[in-house]
Amino acid sequence: MLRMAVRLIGITMWYVYIIRCRDGSLYTGLTIDISRRIKEHNSGKGGSYTRIRQPVKLVYNETHPNRAKAQKRESEIKGWPRPKKLSLISKQEDRLKIVK
Repeated sequence: MLRMAVRLIGITMWYVYIIRCRDGSLYTGLTIDISRRIKEHNSGKGGSYTRIRQPVKLVYNETHPNRAKAQKRESEIKGWPRPKKLSLISKQEDRLKIVK
């Protein structure tokens, strides 16, 4: 299972995440609460792109110490072609299999 929350002594961590939509498309975003954000996407409150592509499934996430770094990374990933995003997702899935 992917990490859902990280809090370090009063420091809020930011997450960059990728979700797979019902139509197979990928959406990249950022948040401080992944669980809440996925629920928002699946209830139609997450944004116009995902509103018509529900349900969505979290397939990737990474943490960042502040919003600026998370936004920079989000922008970087959004600029990637689909195959590169799929490779990133696959690498995380492989790491999780090793941990299990």
